[in-house]
Amino acid sequence: MLLTTAFVAFALLLVTVVVSATEVHLERKRLYELADALALAAADSMTHETFYTGAATDPVDGAVLTLTSGGVRAEVTDYLARNPEALAGLHGVTVTDASTTDGRTATVSLAARARPAMVSWVTQPWSDGIIIRAESRARAW
Repeated sequence: MLLTTAFVAFALLLVTVVVSATEVHLERKRLYELADALALAAADSMTHETFYTGAATDPVDGAVLTLTSGGVRAEVTDYLARNPEALAGLHGVTVTDASTTDGRTATVSLAARARPAMVSWVTQPWSDGIIIRAESRARAW
């Protein structure tokens, strides 16, 4: 009886750890999906009007369109404002970087706080959350 009780307690603690780790992993995957969507939107951020009115800068090394860091940041902010449902299920999302280094690649870095789904004495040290990060890049051509 004592051995069975100890085994059941151990099994329940193991379940809390596995469920909590799975929740953190799924939130990290959602954050990567959001970073991918933001980088893609930023890479496609140059409008036809900007390009065809001559407001675009000269391409670099064969690039068709040229991105700017300000344009990438503006598109990321605009995307998040237009799509608040993209942040559903994520807590404390911050854009740590939204820029371009070569004028062709949009880089977006995000950080968020993932909380364990089940808190027990095993997962108590992480009950305030775990910082997760995601970075994505997308080419404009």
